[in-house]
Amino acid sequence: MTRRTALLPRRLAAPVRRAALPLADALGAATAPARTLPDFLICGAQRSGTTSLFKSLCANPAATGPVLRKGVHFFDTGYLRGTSWYRSHFPLRTRLRARRGRDRVRVFESSPYYLFHPLAAERIARDLPEVRVVVILRDPVERAYSAHAHETARGFETEPFARAVELEEARLAGEEERLIADPEYTSHSHQHHGYVARGRYADQLERMEKHLGRDRMYVADHAELFDGTTRELRRIEGFLGLPPGPDRVPGRHNARERAVMPAGLRAELAERFVESDRRLALWWGRNPSWRT
Repeated sequence: MTRRTALLPRRLAAPVRRAALPLADALGAATAPARTLPDFLICGAQRSGTTSLFKSLCANPAATGPVLRKGVHFFDTGYLRGTSWYRSHFPLRTRLRARRGRDRVRVFESSPYYLFHPLAAERIARDLPEVRVVVILRDPVERAYSAHAHETARGFETEPFARAVELEEARLAGEEERLIADPEYTSHSHQHHGYVARGRYADQLERMEKHLGRDRMYVADHAELFDGTTRELRRIEGFLGLPPGPDRVPGRHNARERAVMPAGLRAELAERFVESDRRLALWWGRNPSWRT
């Protein structure tokens, strides 16, 4: 998304972006060699505030996202298109150079499936050897419930939440192994039906650390990012080498109205995450907010 598009009225912005995308894609493909690759990535977790962080960072004059997009989904579902295709989505290098008294503009994208896809971290490390990544973690029970509402609204889920959780193990059985064995394979269920699996953060963070190293990862707690202050946003900007942006707290974007989760189901799911959250606390060196 460009700042010009971000300034359009909300009801107008989406149709304008959709209409402009084919032209932008054609221009990007024709000028791909002159375009940049990202300096940092927001890699997830899904439904943990990645859109809000993306918008907050785009408001910083020293950062910009892909042309007319939030995420490109290259390192998960689009990798076989090649690096030139990926590069075509980003701004021209000449537009990012430092000007007198101003920092060089840094480029980024946000694709929340990168954290969960079993090959994404390895691909990121290979193709972007100096990139930094940001991950946001949310109470995995709340994240699962929010993800179900999101996938239902998008038409990717037809079952009620309790039934979708019940079906998850069968839906995802063998899918990660297939994704690893066949780089051309894509999995609808792995991408859209991982309600519990996506909340087992320790496994995903350990995999990312293996390929990128801990010093290139920033892990934020959803509760701290949305505590009504800019403290966590400033820490993220500092990690990314950005000057402080506008003094505005991160807003809530893509929030959906949901029924209240039954207490019994919430307690059952919370128990399923006990061991994963224990491992997360050991890896992170702190207790996540939902366990304090």
